[in-house]
Amino acid sequence: MATQRRKPKSPAPQGDVSITPDDLQSYYRDMLLIRRFEEKAGQLYGMGLIGGFCHLYIGQEAVVVGVQACASPGDTIITSYRDHGHMLATGMDPKGVMAELTGRRGGYSKGKGGSMHMFSREKGFFGGHGIVGAQVPLGTGLAFAHKYREDGGVCYCYLGDGAVNQGQVYESFNMAALWKLPVIYIIENNKYGMGTSVERHSARADLHERGHAYGIPGKAVDGMDVTTVRQETQGVVDMVRDGGGPYILEMKTYRYRGHSMSDPAKYRTKEEVSKMRSEHDPIDNVRKMLLDGGMSEDALKEIDREVKAIVSEAAEFAQNSPEPDPSELFTDILVDA
Repeated sequence: MATQRRKPKSPAPQGDVSITPDDLQSYYRDMLLIRRFEEKAGQLYGMGLIGGFCHLYIGQEAVVVGVQACASPGDTIITSYRDHGHMLATGMDPKGVMAELTGRRGGYSKGKGGSMHMFSREKGFFGGHGIVGAQVPLGTGLAFAHKYREDGGVCYCYLGDGAVNQGQVYESFNMAALWKLPVIYIIENNKYGMGTSVERHSARADLHERGHAYGIPGKAVDGMDVTTVRQETQGVVDMVRDGGGPYILEMKTYRYRGHSMSDPAKYRTKEEVSKMRSEHDPIDNVRKMLLDGGMSEDALKEIDREVKAIVSEAAEFAQNSPEPDPSELFTDILVDA
């Protein structure tokens, strides 16, 4: 008689998370910074100041802000091409990020990486990768380095719902499970892989269960609520850091803009986008919490003014920073190991 394959235990650990009013205010500011930064990036792209591809993170801010609130110094982060929000959430300087978008020397990759390829070893941020799914084996390698060095670090490896169907993702899952690597695979499920809905490109839409064949537990999380993301992630981080092996978090989120700046997003209705904005916007949700908690409208407006000033300064810096010298064309390609 055929035996049925047993699914792995799927613990849904929660950390002991007490979110204070100061925490909420910090999350609000961080998400607002990402939103305003991306809006300005969209403007600069429209002005022809950003070349190549540009994928905006507008709508998904709660995911990276909530997850990175659980990170510790020495942890590593890697993601794909919708990466500006991740850079800002790890504390990278908005001026350096914007300068890289405009291809200037003051950028994090000296103006040679652009939107999809910038790094900060200081912040433990390892990209930004333009090839779909390419960051997953690299993130698994970062986790291997943490375990090999016994430094207590965790790798946060972000990927999209479209990347989940790449073969290299499952090779990575197998290796991570085999060696119990300290990696959290964070699937940012924004419902569309480029222009194709999850239901049309995945035979099973419950993406957090994709690791079951390798014994990797997972769970789905409301990625539009930063407090939920923080609470649901903290216990997972603690478990993985303590040697529990890899874990998959499927963040149910949504992007308001097209896949990239060249995408008119005609595959979904205006009503769908409007409904998400009006009922589930991550920034508006926290704004309401702050107001309900006694924070004044004036205080929130002041945060917005501060954030806009930071973004304006970044845009000005980016436009005034010189372009890379032609002699730099073949530098930073190889490194002596």
